[in-house]
Amino acid sequence: MSKKIHVDFEICESNAVCMGITPEVFDLDDQDYLHVLQEEVTPENEAQVREAVRQCPRQAISIEEE
Repeated sequence: MSKKIHVDFEICESNAVCMGITPEVFDLDDQDYLHVLQEEVTPENEAQVREAVRQCPRQAISIEEE
């Protein structure tokens, strides 16, 4: 079973907190739109992704198991 990052873009305010925690996974473009660069949660990035989920001011990020 794989784990994927899910962002609820309807509540995301593009605060870039997640990008500050794990810039290899999250990126903010010039129009302040958040992009998920790597949707899959891996053993290598899981701790950082979970921290980004925890610190998201709008709680717009989650991890979904597929």
